[in-house]
Amino acid sequence: MDDDIVRLRALSSQMALEPAEDRSFVGTSFNDSGHCPEEVFVHPAVMPNGQRIKLLKTLLTSACERDCYYCPFRAGRDFRRATFQPDEFARLFIMLTKKGIAQGVFLSSGVIGGGIRTQDKLLDTAEILRHKLGFRGYIHLKIMPGSERSQVERAMQLADRISINLEAPNKERLPLLAPHKQFFQELLQPLKWVEEIRRTQPGYKGWNGHWPSSVTQFVAGGAGESDLELLATTNYLYRNLGLRRAYYSPFNPIQDTPLENQPPTPAIRENRLYQASFLLRDYGFDLEDLPFEINGTLPINMDPKAAWAQRNLIERPVEVNKAERHILMRVPGIGPKGAETIIKARRQSCIRDLSVLRKLGIVVERAAPYLLFEGHRAFQPLLL
Repeated sequence: MDDDIVRLRALSSQMALEPAEDRSFVGTSFNDSGHCPEEVFVHPAVMPNGQRIKLLKTLLTSACERDCYYCPFRAGRDFRRATFQPDEFARLFIMLTKKGIAQGVFLSSGVIGGGIRTQDKLLDTAEILRHKLGFRGYIHLKIMPGSERSQVERAMQLADRISINLEAPNKERLPLLAPHKQFFQELLQPLKWVEEIRRTQPGYKGWNGHWPSSVTQFVAGGAGESDLELLATTNYLYRNLGLRRAYYSPFNPIQDTPLENQPPTPAIRENRLYQASFLLRDYGFDLEDLPFEINGTLPINMDPKAAWAQRNLIERPVEVNKAERHILMRVPGIGPKGAETIIKARRQSCIRDLSVLRKLGIVVERAAPYLLFEGHRAFQPLLL
């Protein structure tokens, strides 16, 4: 048991590199009595259905034959590796669930013996959890580069969410991060298979009654890419491949890797990328709507929705009592739920001032400069 805990600690300790479901980590200690100085990384996560759980994020093995320039697990890097066999990990994880330490698992792996063989190990683990040990909780399975279509389909039958890391936004940038990965054949193709399977097999809905959601991850700032490049690929994935979410892992240099002297990506850039990504996914924005600078970057000093509104709404404010839902959602301070609340409220009576919106939960300090109430501004913009 002690060896299992040591291995799990080693395999879970670097999983901050894999943002998924949530991004805040806490160390959880345990032994047979529930207390031990050894830590594994379990964090509060939000599942696709909105439920909050304790999610264990770990690798099946940290051994890897790939030589990605940014990765702490790259081949040839000098550190102690650890490995679980599928049955070992499955039984250890069930023990954690019985102790209330973990309720779900995000399972990835280093690549050993090729992507197909590694994917089989991940699938074997999920099979044991689902069909031998009866686990009915949350499983997020990583798809390995080079996996076969049948493996992707089997992962979809076992997991609640699946993902494959594109890492870079296009084939030109990928060699600067992962010189021996193939962007289209190894990384993008599995995401295409996921959407094809959803479309062509509507009668089969996965282990829990529906097909799993799919996500991907980019290493933001690792390959000199622009925000425009990242968001153009994100937009394609949302529009064409049914992607649920894109994650942007800010590049941080790792000692003893080829990119160890490259500066880290500022946290504000990560934040702006997520804000813009949500505008594309949830707010009806097109890529052309986003307020990119000439060099393809998003503004740093203002969130992209506010920057768009400054350019487009300050002289043409939105009439609260008449605007359609998709127009209301373009106003800073008004999201999808807020727009629905406004529409419902104005069916009952005319909305005449900001105090009514404040009671409806609208962030009026952000929204006021861009709104009209029966043709009158509630806020007079400064004329520069």
